Amino acid sequence: MSGKEVIKLNRLSVGYGRKVLIGDIGLSIDEGEIVTLIGPNGAGKSTILKTIARQLEPVVGDVYIEGKPLSKLSFHELSETVSILLTERVDPELMTVRDVVEAGRYPYTGHMGMLQKRDEEVVEEALALCRITDISDRYFRELSDGQKQRVMLARTIAQEPKILVLDEPTSYMDIKYKLELLSLLKRLRDSRKMTILLSLHEFELAKVISDRIICVKDRDIIKVGTPEEILNRKVLCELYDISPENLEILLQSMESVV
Repeated sequence: MSGKEVIKLNRLSVGYGRKVLIGDIGLSIDEGEIVTLIGPNGAGKSTILKTIARQLEPVVGDVYIEGKPLSKLSFHELSETVSILLTERVDPELMTVRDVVEAGRYPYTGHMGMLQKRDEEVVEEALALCRITDISDRYFRELSDGQKQRVMLARTIAQEPKILVLDEPTSYMDIKYKLELLSLLKRLRDSRKMTILLSLHEFELAKVISDRIICVKDRDIIKVGTPEEILNRKVLCELYDISPENLEILLQSMESVV
């Protein structure tokens, strides 16, 4: 995909402290592109995403957002540009679903947190998009894990970012809501030209949603390409250390589901 470059990773090394987990990453991501990281647990997918969202500092190298060094963006600029949904569970005490989603408007409302008409409209739209309007008055802590995940997604959408970063967003969701999430992400890309980076366990979902796929294994990026280039038997066997026979059994079991 060619277009306006929104994210550039320039010889980026990610990790914790001074310890490099994955090094020398070079990648450009365009406006309106959906890029998915796949690979085994512990390979470093979350570390890459957290570094792009400035949850972690780069060990070496740089991240550029719309041509600006990520480190130079103010908190306000970053909040209006990048929104992130992590797998870590949150438990806001005595907050309703609506309260949590309204918190996504913080970059626009300031410290007083006073919502204007425009803010309220954005919150209502986010609630509707994630199909949680009917539970908007319930306390967040009373919800199921799948419902909580949808609420946190609505919060990130209410932030109206240009870049949406999602770490395992389908966690805790049943198949119905997984498919609805993928449809929603595509609509956000098409209607708002939103750039979306996410990690997924399910490579069959990555095939449906992605413009490009990044394969992460053994703390290294082993391949980048389109779903057609990546999601073939040879690459999947290498990525997940699966024998061709076992992969065939897995693929056949998936195809047998009606």
